[in-house]
Amino acid sequence: MWKSRPCFPRDASLARSRSSSSAASASGDSEEEDTGFLEVTVSDMKHPPPELGPMPEGLSPQQVVRRHILGSIVQSERSYVDSLKRILQDYRNPLLEMEPKVLSARKCQVVFFRLKEILQCHSMFQIALSSRVAEWDSAEKIGDLFVASFSKSMVLDVYSDYVNNFTTAMSLIKKACLTKPAFLDFLKKRQMASADRVTLYGLMVKPIQRFPQFILLLQDMLKNTPKGHADRLSLQLALTELETLAEKLNEQKRLADQVAEIQQLSKSISDRSSLNKLLSSGQRQLLLCETLTETVYGDRGQLIKSKERKVFLLNDMLVCANINFKGQLEISSLVPLGPKYVLKWSTALPQVQVVEVGQESGAYDKDNVVIHNAGAKRHAPAGQASHNKVYLGPPRLFQELQDLQKDLAVVEQITLLISTLHGTYQNLNMTVAQDWCLALQRMMKVKEEEIHSANKCRLRLLLPGKPDKSGRPISVMVVFITPNPLSKISWVNRLHLAKIGLREENQPGWLCPDEDKKSKAPFWCPILSCHMPAFSSKALDLQLGAAVHNPVQSSLLGFSAVSTSLPQGYLWVGGGQEGAGGQVEIFSLNRAVPRTVKSFPVTSPVLCMEYIPEPEQGEPRDSQEARASEQPPSNPHPTVCLGLQDGSILVYGSVDTGAPCLLSCRSPGMQPILCLRHSPEFLFAGLQDGSVAAYPRSDGGLWDPAVLPTPVPVGTGPVRALLTLDETLWASCANQVTVLDATTLRAQQTFEAHPEADASVTHMVKAGSGVWMAFSSGSSIRLFHTETLEHLQEINIATRTTFVLPGQKHVRVTSLLICQGSLWVGTDQGIIVLLPVPRLEGIPKITGKGMVSLNGHSGPVEFLAVASSTLAPDVLKGDQEEEEEGEEEKPPELEGFPPREMRKKGILLQYRLRSTCHLPGQLLSVREAAPGTPGHQEEEEEEEDGSIYELAHEPDVWVRSRPCARDAPRKEICSVAIVSGGRGYRSFGSDATRRGGGGDSALLIWQLPLML
Repeated sequence: MWKSRPCFPRDASLARSRSSSSAASASGDSEEEDTGFLEVTVSDMKHPPPELGPMPEGLSPQQVVRRHILGSIVQSERSYVDSLKRILQDYRNPLLEMEPKVLSARKCQVVFFRLKEILQCHSMFQIALSSRVAEWDSAEKIGDLFVASFSKSMVLDVYSDYVNNFTTAMSLIKKACLTKPAFLDFLKKRQMASADRVTLYGLMVKPIQRFPQFILLLQDMLKNTPKGHADRLSLQLALTELETLAEKLNEQKRLADQVAEIQQLSKSISDRSSLNKLLSSGQRQLLLCETLTETVYGDRGQLIKSKERKVFLLNDMLVCANINFKGQLEISSLVPLGPKYVLKWSTALPQVQVVEVGQESGAYDKDNVVIHNAGAKRHAPAGQASHNKVYLGPPRLFQELQDLQKDLAVVEQITLLISTLHGTYQNLNMTVAQDWCLALQRMMKVKEEEIHSANKCRLRLLLPGKPDKSGRPISVMVVFITPNPLSKISWVNRLHLAKIGLREENQPGWLCPDEDKKSKAPFWCPILSCHMPAFSSKALDLQLGAAVHNPVQSSLLGFSAVSTSLPQGYLWVGGGQEGAGGQVEIFSLNRAVPRTVKSFPVTSPVLCMEYIPEPEQGEPRDSQEARASEQPPSNPHPTVCLGLQDGSILVYGSVDTGAPCLLSCRSPGMQPILCLRHSPEFLFAGLQDGSVAAYPRSDGGLWDPAVLPTPVPVGTGPVRALLTLDETLWASCANQVTVLDATTLRAQQTFEAHPEADASVTHMVKAGSGVWMAFSSGSSIRLFHTETLEHLQEINIATRTTFVLPGQKHVRVTSLLICQGSLWVGTDQGIIVLLPVPRLEGIPKITGKGMVSLNGHSGPVEFLAVASSTLAPDVLKGDQEEEEEGEEEKPPELEGFPPREMRKKGILLQYRLRSTCHLPGQLLSVREAAPGTPGHQEEEEEEEDGSIYELAHEPDVWVRSRPCARDAPRKEICSVAIVSGGRGYRSFGSDATRRGGGGDSALLIWQLPLML
């Protein structure tokens, strides 16, 4: 692909010996370290570290920036190599030479496993880097050096071994600190003797952080490398290699941490218990674990006590444990001190229910279930419990709000009576009466805020308990406070998906060819949420044509509903019958199972759809700017465009406005509309006759049907696929793709996408700096570079589908979709394949074998569509509006917030728990101060309550606070679902009873975990 000099000199090489090694062998009894690598010493005298010379004159601003980034790479690598040397010279070697030994040679091998090999890899990279730095001003190339250095399997091997062993090494250090004072003293002295006072743990965690640092530096370099530069493609490939490597290491670290957590939990359980056997079986996967605070309320709603718990969400059960920090706290600064757990309770996942404040009525059978508040002392016998009047802390707020509403109605009547008085009386006049009304209204607002806030960080779980003496089932309500709203949303979402993952169709849902058909845990891949008919009318045999998601923010959804429902908005599904009319079905996704909200016929079968969002404010459009002084364009609502077989284009408005047909137009020559794409200036339609029709936008933001579209000839065959890419439009015709300027509509160049003339390009999807293409014949998909149009990779899908349907070699790709680091491939066999691709700006090369879904269709997968929505703004919309209204009267201690435009982006992260005393003004009440308000002292409250939450007493009211620095980069919560459409539903599992039937068109919907 490109020529470059050898990266490493001949006198410095690293060879892998035949005997492979692992962390297990390193922890054996051998005193000699069997690394599996030949040790090579790199002399600093012979190969000095790279040094960037003085900057020459006449460099462009971009060249200056690239030079500075190169300097950062050199400095960063030098610092990293020095840290690796420090670990070996200041810690490992002295420990091996020390007499008497405070750490045996065997334990030293475990602690410092693979560090020498990592140092050798980077010492040689530094040598190669020196040569590139020396010739930088003449060549300006560094991307291919990263590709050559870090694409070797050797690098992945040594880093994988180190990452997998890291938890074991830290545990060994911790144990040695607790049992050997001499070792603890050694670590302290070494830390104090160093100039930067970095601990051994701080040094040893650097290899885990190294590749993310490289990625950030190369991203900066790529941003400042213009298109056409000799180093640009190399940098994109380097970014791909590093991201792939980092992803693999992250996954291995996650699995190692998961195993360590489960082992730590199993140690706290009796060896004879059934739970211990389940945890030790290796079949349980840890989906989520976090330190939450359990709160207990009295029968009057007062906070009685709270205590930290460690809660574990496994793939089929929920476990809660007490945290026991015992040991010398002085070592916690040298190495992370893992806690010991004491099991409190565990329950099967299907029996766990999330109950929101104010939604208790539908969560259980009130007549047959008694709710007990976990942890509260029950003075009355179980049989005498009043299950119709149970106060569980925050739910009492609803009763208090109703009382205030009744009192306000009474006070308003009193006010009317006072207005009829003829005399003047002290404390009995209209001014006092109006003050009463205002006071009650203010108290109602505070109560509404408390109710709204009760759901933000309060996770309320209904768990099964032992029946009472009469046999009536007892349910236990456990209330946890999560550290922030993100945590609450994450718990509700993971609990919901974990339950879906236990359904038969998800056990298993995917096969992984990489692991010899070993099934993947359902949570770590898309989970089949539901399958259903695509059309409500069963009288007609309708064929599916296309689908598109119209995202709509729904303010009616509750705080937890957004965590469990599919992405907010509507799914438009179109199709029809050959030679007859078409049909459109619209589904509402604001729930766990979609529901049809509208269905209507159209004149001809629907072949394609395009969703056109509302233009963003300030979106640059020359045509708009030119007309701004004459007639400001109106902002159109989001629209959905349909392309029909009879050449019609129908444009519909939002479902919220009744989905009206805003306009319709015809293609030149009544040619069938095979595909639609839009740009700020045009709506593009790919036609059957080999041309693209470009419809210009009108003043109103739509398209003027009176203005004829501009026809752009592409070829002689049908234009099956269009792709808008930056300022260009890619149009496919037969086996060729033509790149058009999206503004002038002039052809820039045409290239051949497939060597066979009859292999027409049918699908094109973009990711990073590449475009994947599928074809009308053959089972291969091909990757092309977006800038050089170079063919980079070809993947045969048939090698994946044979794991589900052995012997089926003739497979054709019928649909393509890229979403969140995965390439979805639908085939004519009804099988769906999932392939991993990088998420960043690099080349989206496929590096693994991916997964094959065991749920698919009986016929071809006609389309794959993505439904996604951002949840953060609407989840906290009420708070944002209320805070901004009260911004002028905020107290001085809440000064220093980010500007308003910044707040809108990261609104969810700019809340911390505070007490009600931070609210402006005084709380007006004639009653005794309630628990948790100023003036009321809670004697029973423990000291730990306030230290955890930054709250004074009761964490019911949230006001705006300074954003937490560690959360600042998080800006949104993304909900994603994938929809496939095809003939019928079919299960490809080995169990014949699971094979679905039916020839009607069906939709399959996969839900992905919320991206937090």
